[in-house]
Amino acid sequence: MSAGLLRNSFKGAATAAPFFPTLLDQMPNAIVVFEAETQQLIYVNPAAESALDLSRKSLEGQSVHDLFGDTGALNDMIAEVKLGHVPAQRQEMVLHSLPGSIHQDAIPAHVVVAALDDPDLILMEWFPIDQQLRSERDERVTQQVEANKQLMRNLAHEIKNPLGGIRGAAQLLEFELPEKGLREYTQVIIKESDRLQALVDRLLAPHRKAHVIEAFNVHEALERVRSLVLAEFPKGLKIIRNYDTSLPDVMGDREQLIQATLNIVHNAAQALSEEINQGIAQIELKTRVARSVTIAKQRYKLAMDLHVIDNGPGIPEEIIERIFFPLVSGREGGSGLGLTLAQTFVQQHQGFIACDSRPGRTDFHIQIPYRRQERTL
Repeated sequence: MSAGLLRNSFKGAATAAPFFPTLLDQMPNAIVVFEAETQQLIYVNPAAESALDLSRKSLEGQSVHDLFGDTGALNDMIAEVKLGHVPAQRQEMVLHSLPGSIHQDAIPAHVVVAALDDPDLILMEWFPIDQQLRSERDERVTQQVEANKQLMRNLAHEIKNPLGGIRGAAQLLEFELPEKGLREYTQVIIKESDRLQALVDRLLAPHRKAHVIEAFNVHEALERVRSLVLAEFPKGLKIIRNYDTSLPDVMGDREQLIQATLNIVHNAAQALSEEINQGIAQIELKTRVARSVTIAKQRYKLAMDLHVIDNGPGIPEEIIERIFFPLVSGREGGSGLGLTLAQTFVQQHQGFIACDSRPGRTDFHIQIPYRRQERTL
């Protein structure tokens, strides 16, 4: 949005936030308006609420200095606009979120500071400069994962029929063997055939079962996941609820989304074995509403935002880019299908799943869009 259009949109507007044009509420980039003299916020659009993970009510009244710290470059931009030297300033810089906010990481962003027709007001707009690169990367990864899954499904179909023949032949051979001791070998064939059959069934299962679409409360689903995991890990693990209880019901296949979340949370619990032994293991289930999101080049007004965050050792760097590929596992004895199935279930709901991991913090992020038939906030 041009600086001129931003200024014109505020022409004649009162200083109280409810009178500001609704146009800015629809903007995908984060926008705040503040008083030139005090730098106190008087307006925050929904995208800024989402970016900072704080409500408009809690943000209004804060100053820009409170919001982003004492950033010299930002202060210089504001001073130039305030003194009327330039109508707008644009610059790439690193922003820091409000102390106490969950998003405390530095945010490389493109920042615009613009004067408004009211000389007492200044507008600030920003968007992460890595947003487009991340979107393109996610699209490439999704395409590659889908190609791998299609290959695995084709292989599964090719393996399924010979497996039945191998198992049947081993059973017939077992009846013909003269010595019972030799049946140990046919049992190995039968058991391994059954194991491979189960693996094939898991690869094909997401595409066989019909969807059961219904409206359901995501927090009730998360509570079921929480109880299942805590039943398996009753000591040393704490699962933290960080819920936004105002979330609308999600329209989708309840059991699929429970299974997707359970796969992620269960994997996290297994990765936290050392922390569980020390009694310091934590998994956080965090829900929020995301506004003006783009998933697979489709724009949605609202989406359900779910984060599964653990304080474990992190995912090995050599597999982080491949964790959603079939049969890729960072754990000894793992099947490598849990995250693949989770991604499949989420994508079948037009959503996306991503992961950010470093030692001490792994964050699996799921977004499921609210579609037209769903109740809005």
